[in-house]
Amino acid sequence: MAANHGLITRHELHDLGIGPGQVRSLLRCGRGDTEPRLRVLRRGIFTATEIWNALDEYVGQPLLLARAAGMAAKRDWVLSHDSSCHLQGLPMLRPKEPLVHLTRPGWTNAWTEYGIKHHLARFEPAQVVVVDGIRALDLARTAADVAREHGFRHGLVACDAAMRRGVSRTELWRAVDVMTSWPGVKDARPAIELADPGAESVLETLARELVIEAGIGQPETQFPVRTARGVAWCDLRVGNLMIEADGEVKLTAVADGGLSTDPRQTWFDEKVRERAVTDRGLVVVRVVNDDIWKRRRRAEAIDRIRRGYAESVQRFGPELVPELAREAAELRRQYGDRRSA
Repeated sequence: MAANHGLITRHELHDLGIGPGQVRSLLRCGRGDTEPRLRVLRRGIFTATEIWNALDEYVGQPLLLARAAGMAAKRDWVLSHDSSCHLQGLPMLRPKEPLVHLTRPGWTNAWTEYGIKHHLARFEPAQVVVVDGIRALDLARTAADVAREHGFRHGLVACDAAMRRGVSRTELWRAVDVMTSWPGVKDARPAIELADPGAESVLETLARELVIEAGIGQPETQFPVRTARGVAWCDLRVGNLMIEADGEVKLTAVADGGLSTDPRQTWFDEKVRERAVTDRGLVVVRVVNDDIWKRRRRAEAIDRIRRGYAESVQRFGPELVPELAREAAELRRQYGDRRSA
């Protein structure tokens, strides 16, 4: 199992000397056991219950189910949509209903049975990639399919992530070229049009969507500001307003699954960094997860962004201060982007 991403087939069990009767026994609760030792994922494909229980229900378990489906699929079927995201490590928003997605060539159609959604849709052989021995649609096609399946917001997250992985906007447009009148394609097109590889996380993508909804202008991602404390890379900029997206993980200790070795120091450093940015003649507004998902908080956050923008226009004008624009251009020539810096 360790050599096969946690999976083992019935034939492999038999090759190890575990007969049919023993397999049936492992699939039942033994004396003193609360759960069977083996779990069926697809017909003839198993995992250890211990492995299954150790996986999270949002990515780990769906990925294992997708791998099992990929192993069991006939040659024409490939992993797609959510399952392709999980297999290739492409971030995506949690769907309302977790399903394994398989696609094979055919006239556009889809049906769901036994936890698998089967899609009939055209794709080119060049769009198929092989990951750990399992065939799936490539990142560009996967991002477009996620947008069609789940809507604009899910699609924007997937398209941002795909571009961050090196997929070009041209490749994304090429993926939807064949999708004339396909279900959901009206959500895929704006997701591709607004996609930006500068969004370094799902939260930054959703914060950018929030700024767009606020109607203050198209935000620029990863804007560099030279401060007394060094270069500060701000998540989003519109005019002289900087919008920072703060996730709890930034202020959560490493021991608790976060990124901070010292949460109190991290919080203090963020406050000092914000002051250094505002000292350059900028206004800073912060948004958090709840601002995205809770209806009342979302409305309040949009109002806060609008007020912050109005303040920046009143104090510094509607256009970016020329000195900051020149410095940002120099920093981008020097570093390229935040990741290379």
